[in-house]
Amino acid sequence: MTMTMTKISSDRLRQLIADESSHATAFRRDLHMHPELGYEETRTAGKIRAALDDAGIRHADGLAGGTGTLAHLPGEASHAVALRADIDALPIEEEGSPAWKSTIPGRMHACGHDGHATILTTTARVLARIAQETRLPRPVTFVFQPAEEGGAGGKKMCEEGCLDGRVIGPRVERIYGLHGWTGFPVGVVGTKPGPLFACSDRFEITITGEGSHAAFPHQSRDPVLAAAQVILALQSIVSRNVDPLDSAVVSATIVRAGSAMNVIPSSATISGTARALTPDVRDLIERRFGEVTRAAASVHGCQADPRYIRGYPVTSNDARETERFDRLARETFGNARVKPFERPVMGGEDFSYYAERVPSCFFLLGLLRDGQASMPSLHHPRFDFNDDAIATGVEMFCRLALET
Repeated sequence: MTMTMTKISSDRLRQLIADESSHATAFRRDLHMHPELGYEETRTAGKIRAALDDAGIRHADGLAGGTGTLAHLPGEASHAVALRADIDALPIEEEGSPAWKSTIPGRMHACGHDGHATILTTTARVLARIAQETRLPRPVTFVFQPAEEGGAGGKKMCEEGCLDGRVIGPRVERIYGLHGWTGFPVGVVGTKPGPLFACSDRFEITITGEGSHAAFPHQSRDPVLAAAQVILALQSIVSRNVDPLDSAVVSATIVRAGSAMNVIPSSATISGTARALTPDVRDLIERRFGEVTRAAASVHGCQADPRYIRGYPVTSNDARETERFDRLARETFGNARVKPFERPVMGGEDFSYYAERVPSCFFLLGLLRDGQASMPSLHHPRFDFNDDAIATGVEMFCRLALET
């Protein structure tokens, strides 16, 4: 049989995906039953690698601390297209009751990474079937990444050469990723150019004063009072320093001080998070964070030691790759199943590390079941990835890989 990859019929591709359907569902549910936290995904990585071996797909193992996997299929072009999935779970106790409920207390796939890993594994197996019949138009690299949930596994995969050809296959020219989305109906995909997810930074502040008996506050330099003023002052960064047409978040979420109700302590600590959608606003928040914190504490005779820790960068979609995704999605599914994502999300995503290095597009995959107005959201203890979405994710990934 001879096929032109960019013109492979929808019927042919969907039949290959259907052939993998029962395997994919069982695979996803098995991963869901055995969730593993970031950099601990030994069993998960083993299942992925076994599925790749079964399809005759070469892969490099032991990446990003041991559980990262980079798989590869050869093709005609000199540079590769990459597809990425995260594989880690969350430290959440599952409250749902599916037959495939988590068997590990205090851990569950509450963000759908079991679905993401299944989609990428299935995509690799489908493309391997096609490659047995004719050479792919370009090499395809499959990035199975650990520790997205705060561990910056994507950064480690990039640093270890997963995009530049040092590990397996040629240099990656462009990369795509997806995330299950409860706000879209199943079968629907969508994204937007430019910023899609915010940077995800955190901060810690230690405020030092002088303690005293609570009945004699005039003998103290009260760090609790100073902490309260610091928290209020932090809100002025967004309200008075950030352009109202930009988006930013500064949230103090943890406050610790004291050990007795009748003692003013000598110190207090504040922790929280900051989010922005552009590098300039991120820089502004970091600068004003230090200035505002020190000034607010000093008014009450206390000293502030602020620490601003940068986390995931902004996840920003390349305009050209977003247009490519949109065109292919409409050709594949029709206009009714492609929904523009109108506004960015202030959550973070470590696909951003790949997007910093090569042109990329990260898109959202609908999970909302037919006939339902809503479903448990991401990171909810009753969340469960919708298996009916797997085929759509695989088909979209395949079309992106087969596009010349």
